[in-house]
Amino acid sequence: MNFSIDQWNAWAPGLDSADAWADWCASPQPIVDDEQQQPAVSFLPAMQRRRLSRLARMVCHIAWPLAESYPALPLVFASRHGETPRTLELIQELARGEALSPTQFSLSVHNAIIGLWSILRGDSSEMTAMAAEGDGLEQAMLEATGLLAEGAPAVLLVIAEETPPALYRPYIDDVPFSYALALLLKPGDQWSLQLEPGNDTPSVSQWPHAINLLRALHGRQSRLEHHWKHRKWVWSCSKG
Repeated sequence: MNFSIDQWNAWAPGLDSADAWADWCASPQPIVDDEQQQPAVSFLPAMQRRRLSRLARMVCHIAWPLAESYPALPLVFASRHGETPRTLELIQELARGEALSPTQFSLSVHNAIIGLWSILRGDSSEMTAMAAEGDGLEQAMLEATGLLAEGAPAVLLVIAEETPPALYRPYIDDVPFSYALALLLKPGDQWSLQLEPGNDTPSVSQWPHAINLLRALHGRQSRLEHHWKHRKWVWSCSKG
């Protein structure tokens, strides 16, 4: 797979600008995730903002600036865990014998965020929501480069995760803090992504894989490897 990363945007608690990310990538430190901290998305009308979960706000906040100059733009959204806080709340309501909110239920499904995005943008382009375990970024990249190969001039790829509720934290160990990364991809040979046989040894890192890619972009790192189960993904940059 060959592609170019034309632009990127990212958000995590306390990191909301290119300069802030550059400083953090130069000297990464643990991020304290205040669950009340979330993007304002003030560019959206108040009535529309009220429907958005924290995860949806993160996605809109980072993706909107990259999409503004495109009246139509295919989107690939990847999240391994999705709307876990909203889903847990629904499960707890069921356990208490309470009636479920149809709106809350409809917004808890995995493709709800891209549905909202399509409505907010008025964009009926092809859009995909994915959940692909520990190599979701690469699986999303596979989908996105397929769209580029079919003739799309640009594709927006977004990967986002929210810190899970306390009940789930013993079982979810790959989201140390909430984060979202958006990549505006175009045809080109700036980057290549290759799949090789792995040895069933997952990559061990303090940071989520999408954040490691962001660190590689800042550090002009020319090669990045990610292992997941029997797959080994090799990222190579031809331009530093």
